[in-house]
Amino acid sequence: MTNSIEEIGDARCILAIGTNTTDDHPIIALEIKKAIDKGGKLIVADPRKIDLVSRSHVWLRQRPGTDVALLMGMARVIVDEDLLDKAFIEERCENFEEFKDSLRSFDLNHVSEITGVPAAQIVEAARLYATHGPSSILYAMGITQHSHGTDNVMATANLAMLTGNIGKPSSGVNPLRGQNNVQGACDMGALPNVYPGYQGVAAPALVEKFEAAWACALPAEPGIVLTEMFHAMAEGRIKAVYLMGENPVLSDPDAKHIDEALGKLEFLIVQDIFLTETAQFADVVLPATSFAEKDGTFTNTERRVQRVHKALDPVGDSKPDWQIICDIARRMGAQGFDFANPSEIMEEIADVTPAYGGITYQRLDSGGLQWPCPFEDHPGTKYLHADIFVRGKGRFMPLEYKPPREEPDDDYPLILTTGRNSYQFHTGTMTRKSKGFDDMHGEEEVEINPQDAESLRIADGDKVQVSSRRGKVTTKAKITENSPKGVVFMTFHFAETRTNLLTNPALDPISKIPELKVCAVRVEKP
Repeated sequence: MTNSIEEIGDARCILAIGTNTTDDHPIIALEIKKAIDKGGKLIVADPRKIDLVSRSHVWLRQRPGTDVALLMGMARVIVDEDLLDKAFIEERCENFEEFKDSLRSFDLNHVSEITGVPAAQIVEAARLYATHGPSSILYAMGITQHSHGTDNVMATANLAMLTGNIGKPSSGVNPLRGQNNVQGACDMGALPNVYPGYQGVAAPALVEKFEAAWACALPAEPGIVLTEMFHAMAEGRIKAVYLMGENPVLSDPDAKHIDEALGKLEFLIVQDIFLTETAQFADVVLPATSFAEKDGTFTNTERRVQRVHKALDPVGDSKPDWQIICDIARRMGAQGFDFANPSEIMEEIADVTPAYGGITYQRLDSGGLQWPCPFEDHPGTKYLHADIFVRGKGRFMPLEYKPPREEPDDDYPLILTTGRNSYQFHTGTMTRKSKGFDDMHGEEEVEINPQDAESLRIADGDKVQVSSRRGKVTTKAKITENSPKGVVFMTFHFAETRTNLLTNPALDPISKIPELKVCAVRVEKP
């Protein structure tokens, strides 16, 4: 997030796009409601009638996969009606004229035809966002998990720069992370093209820096991302995998391909707190500890580094992840893994990662700190880009609308989009162990619009088969207006109904994220 969670409550306008915040980030949703109670305006852009719609001032019900057209349409209104922040654009941004020229492709009638959103609603949303600053954009995987997810995010940045809604309190572009330490994992270099702190592996000076710090030779070329790894496994280019805290058998698209790829490995290690569906493919399972059984830190969605204190003794032979990794590394003859406790690891992080340079366990015991925090007397950073962007000037990005890779046809006439519900989490590794959560929501359902259900002669509660070009599953129908006509919705929490057998593995060409939010399906009685 460019800004802090507590700032959301003071925003005068919030654009929530691709985020079912009340279900997926309920604490952050309280800040949205706080802003509304103070007189702030809420714009919700979502194909589904999510809970936030009842509190919204404008609901933009776009067709799945049309977010770029919608956001660029809003930008077109802001430019045409001269609602832009000219001083901010002149002082802080570049490439505006090229961006402005690209807006010619987003005539409102054309945008309305693509998105299904009436032009008058697009105009109303654009005016609210541009004139009720500070305005904050919140988004989640509803706009990133597309074959053009990078363009979607760039479109949100264009809107923020166009109106000067960045670099000040209660504004910004704020991704809501899907898990509690996704931000921290990325910060620590769990990406194929960067070292900790987003320091690029292709920069010779940085390679030298980390070779000196770690006393070893390092490759100067980026690796491959998770989605590409499974193709490499299937082709025999990757023969062994060490997998930690991930359950791709349930979470990744085209799950049949995931099964086949894992089955071709010569050696698979899985390190997790439970015997997950993926761990059942493993040659070796290493038992890790849960958050309550270890010391360390998590870095949350607002860049806040927070201490975790051990509350329980580990179960059985389980150990903290860092300790398992160090034990294995030492047995393989590696140097530099002689840490006695996590605080020593944090000291190394601070030494090699400028954004974490001022973060110590001693300071964290007094409360969390938001990076960048470069020095020990630095208070942390509540919001980014106050005076300058990291790259210097913010660059406007001309964009074009690209449809989803897979659209409905006669054989597969409906769009499937996926997400979560408030009673289960991700692949259910933890929440499915709780009887209380399973009592509240213990099986998969496919949400289907009443008009589609009527035409298919499906009643509420009927067992139905959902099929795509990649697979099929059987589940229970839930008839609801929450799904628009032509769109069905499922979660991916349940091993008994592997929704991702259906989903499309088409990737965004830049981020390599799969198009989990749009695929063509057929629903019928088995």
